[in-house]
Amino acid sequence: MSRPLNPRQLGRSHLIVPDVCLGTMTFGEQTSEQDAHSQLDFSLANGVNFIDTAEMYSVPSRAETYGASESIVGRWLKHQQREQILVATKVAGPSRNLDWIRGGPLALDRANIRAAIEGSLQRLQTDYVDLYQLHWPERNQPMFGQWQFDPTQDRACTSIRQQLEALAELIQEGKVRAIGLSNEHPWGVMQFNRLADELDLPHVACTQNAYNLLTRTFETSLAEICHREEVGLLAYSPLAFGHLTGKYLNNPAAPGRLSQWPAFGQRYSKPNVIPATTAYAALAKRHELTLTQLALGFVRSRWFVSSTIIGASSLAQLQETLPATRPPISDGLLAEINAIHLQYTNPAP
Repeated sequence: MSRPLNPRQLGRSHLIVPDVCLGTMTFGEQTSEQDAHSQLDFSLANGVNFIDTAEMYSVPSRAETYGASESIVGRWLKHQQREQILVATKVAGPSRNLDWIRGGPLALDRANIRAAIEGSLQRLQTDYVDLYQLHWPERNQPMFGQWQFDPTQDRACTSIRQQLEALAELIQEGKVRAIGLSNEHPWGVMQFNRLADELDLPHVACTQNAYNLLTRTFETSLAEICHREEVGLLAYSPLAFGHLTGKYLNNPAAPGRLSQWPAFGQRYSKPNVIPATTAYAALAKRHELTLTQLALGFVRSRWFVSSTIIGASSLAQLQETLPATRPPISDGLLAEINAIHLQYTNPAP
């Protein structure tokens, strides 16, 4: 391998993770169990022993495939040396119209968190998970393509203290080694860690947020906060739902998640996504890189990214994608990337 995996400490936790992680949200929907297990084998053989899943996966989430990704991972995991695999999963929050998940969770309270972890452990066929994440905040927040905070949408919700105390119990019981957030915002990260300091509760090790050439909002506030609070970034969607492979530039109907489920990628339906992608594709060509190599190499090179989550619908795709994370990004190339970014700033916030 031209650029070996770089192990990193995840926040203040004791977890040492590779800087590439295998995402599994296609498992059970686009990806068969046989192919998923082949992907897991291939990843492990190439040093990627970090697997990210969630109770609501496969995606798009529906009753028929609820928990499928965890179950597929679990049937593979039981044949592995458990202590050599890092497994991350997530508890689904409320307000997403997911009635098939624990009756449609109305809160991230103790009862829901405990019910969720017990279900995940059963499906994963393990006694513990290495990283347990809150999939999205319970409180009112813009996310998944929304870009403005609207205080009129505020609602009663479980306090962050109660959420943190529930997660602390799971650590004390040995069911969880470290905790994290996902799709979180600056205020939330600060509140979790402030309460952790004040109440002697566990610090969050990371937040899993979208980060790619088209979505760099993490850099404005969260980068400083996560640096000073020692919170890692697990960067998801580094290829922007396939946009940063370039396949949609000449064929908007190209096979993929966005053509199969058009409403699923609202983040990437905004007007400057195609112009920005076109500019990055031209830049990659000038540097004799594929757009995929430019996009993945960029995310993996960022100083605040603990691990880049890559996913694939097939083993063949993963065999192309994993090596594409390795091209180094020179200072000169980064300057050219930033010039395009200043022209098309965060077209997919």
